[in-house]
Amino acid sequence: MSTPASPISPQVGAVSPPPRTTSGARPALAAVLLGFFTIMVDAMIVNVALPSIGRGFDSGMTGLQWVVDGYTLAFAAFLLSAGAVSDRIGARQAFAAGLGLFVVASAVCAIAPNLGVLVAARLVQGAGAAVVVPSSLSLLRETFPDPAARARAIALWGVGGSVGAAAGPVAGGLLTLVDWRMIFFVNLPVGAVALLLLRRAQPSPRQEVPFDWIGQVAAVATMGALTYAVIEAGADGFGTGRVLVAFALAIVAAAVYLVAQVRGRHPMTPLPLLRSRIMSLSVAIGFALNVGFYGMIFLLGLYLQQVHGLSALATGVAFLPMTVLTAFMGPVAARLATRFGARMPVISGQSLITAGLLAMVALPATAPVWLTVLLMVPVGAGGAMAVTALTALVLEKVPAERAGVASGVLNAARQLGGALAVAVFGALVADRTGFVSGLHTSLLIAAAVVAVSVVATVLLRTRAPHQTPAASTDAGPRPLEG
Repeated sequence: MSTPASPISPQVGAVSPPPRTTSGARPALAAVLLGFFTIMVDAMIVNVALPSIGRGFDSGMTGLQWVVDGYTLAFAAFLLSAGAVSDRIGARQAFAAGLGLFVVASAVCAIAPNLGVLVAARLVQGAGAAVVVPSSLSLLRETFPDPAARARAIALWGVGGSVGAAAGPVAGGLLTLVDWRMIFFVNLPVGAVALLLLRRAQPSPRQEVPFDWIGQVAAVATMGALTYAVIEAGADGFGTGRVLVAFALAIVAAAVYLVAQVRGRHPMTPLPLLRSRIMSLSVAIGFALNVGFYGMIFLLGLYLQQVHGLSALATGVAFLPMTVLTAFMGPVAARLATRFGARMPVISGQSLITAGLLAMVALPATAPVWLTVLLMVPVGAGGAMAVTALTALVLEKVPAERAGVASGVLNAARQLGGALAVAVFGALVADRTGFVSGLHTSLLIAAAVVAVSVVATVLLRTRAPHQTPAASTDAGPRPLEG
């Protein structure tokens, strides 16, 4: 999908970074592009290899769900505080630590002797990726103090991520022809080159930024327990003891998180931010968008191989029209937002996703593969359009000092949506004899979730003129304008 926005945390007691020289700026830019490219490739490359991983470990659907969700959950949970970590230890140092962790975890994934080790390493991969994303943009911000040069660097960053996402499925298909472990080995040389380039960049200043330890631990526990409960419920039923315990743990952890945000001195997610209509709606929309997009990616990667008998490479190629088109949707969304307001590309993107998913529901199992490939395009294009406009909208409407936190919350919600989609939909297609029926049910659920977010966006504009003056004070951002 589109490249995620950075959860750069607000600067507290910041020290002005040293001026960057041209010789130091170019290696920093190259390192950031390579690192972010690697992260985005990895986000897409695994889905194509899932059937091969399942055969390699003789794993059922539950194991494959954890291979995907282990990464996504850690990415979502640690995004909430990764910006603060980047500010505390410095952007360059944080980027190096996050990418180094990601590369080491990739090596463990590649040599994993069993599924448990693979899932554990995927969790570490996700944590490393969560640190790379905000620190990469922080590093660009301080490396290029000139606004025009910074804008060009960030544009290249976005293109690199889009190219990585587009290349992921095809690269996964090619590498899986050799061995599925190659999809993780490939991260090692690219990551190593990025780290070597980074050594030529100047160290970043450290800042006195508070860290919400209780909130971070509670967020990890909430997301992890909830996803575990949903995945295991699909395999064993909702009445089993461990599922009930996991749901209870998720509820308790969520309560601890809320208390920490209300009473903590330095909350990770300030509640006034979530009380604003624009932010709460954006979080819901971001969640829904990834339910639709990443839910579809997970399902179709299995469907094309298990039902239509495509190879991993052919499956990767089947994703190519969609992923290539998404790389060009960011500028389209920006133009539409400039001309019609940000609400228009958000709603248009949501509508395209809903239409594409519903059209897939109507496809019989005997439909030709090219028709499935064609229907992926509006889902991918709509998702990229909506996410780009939504991210820009959030960063425009929230107070400047909360922009980093808002971006982190939005992206964490998106990743959680993708994780829960994999958890729920994987349970529905676990029985291979009823795979197509489960596929259609899953796509229908995804379409319904995205459709509800369309209605919510439309209603927001309808209700906005009836707000009282108090609702539009500095306590929260202005309503959507379109």
